[in-house]
Amino acid sequence: MKNCLIVLTLLAAVAARAQTPTPPPAPKPGNIEVVINGVAGFQDTPLQPDGKWHVHDPARPQPPIVTPGNFSQLTPPPSDALVLFDGSGLSQWRDKDGKPAPWKVEDGVMVSAKSDIVTTNQFGDIQLHLEFREPTPPKESGQGRGNSGIYFMGLYEIQVLDCYINKTYADGATGGIYGQHPALANACRPPGEWQTYDIIFNVPHFGEKGEVTSPAYVTVFHNGVVTQNHQAFRGATNWKSPGKYSPHGPTGPIALQYHNNSVSFRNIWVRPVPVVNEP
Repeated sequence: MKNCLIVLTLLAAVAARAQTPTPPPAPKPGNIEVVINGVAGFQDTPLQPDGKWHVHDPARPQPPIVTPGNFSQLTPPPSDALVLFDGSGLSQWRDKDGKPAPWKVEDGVMVSAKSDIVTTNQFGDIQLHLEFREPTPPKESGQGRGNSGIYFMGLYEIQVLDCYINKTYADGATGGIYGQHPALANACRPPGEWQTYDIIFNVPHFGEKGEVTSPAYVTVFHNGVVTQNHQAFRGATNWKSPGKYSPHGPTGPIALQYHNNSVSFRNIWVRPVPVVNEP
């Protein structure tokens, strides 16, 4: 009888344990999205170096809206420029595996599709001109609307997004250094209209031990409005990351991002721009 009672007690304990629900695992940092004043973002991501805002913090102030003028659309490339796209084909581009670029070319415009693309050439300090157009009618909101990006050296991103009457976390808006420095102004045109980027990018420099001796810098004109003024990158740009440098060579490709949105591009060219530091 005693043995039966022991067995019954054990069976009861097992049954009780089986009925007790296993608590779900605690969410990892950066996985809890919050909405503040209509802006979706994160407040459990790392803090920016100034310690005031989290990466992709929805509470961070929005860039002020500026209505742009008419600036540099269909600007012919200068005589010393390398044309990366003139409407005739994608010979200057490949996917990241070196295969032919999968983007479409329609009516002299290339449209993002399937994967990111990178230039066949490598670049250092450059001036870049590029024109883009956001899909119309607009769909979704925040980061889901017209998302793409320009990566210098394949590492350092200037955001492309439809931020016309569309709020998102400030460090992920058009004209910003993604995840690091918001744009100084929101100069977006409505979706369906062509927009321009004129960008000067300076490569980072590293010492013998891999230390950063000079960060990457960027100056950005979006539709003729300065959105980055010789601003330093905090390192390679990534989602939910404040940026970190890893040593690399003096040149790298330009990449254009496919982010599940069909963004159009045209009239892309670059020029080398040596840095002169004499007073």
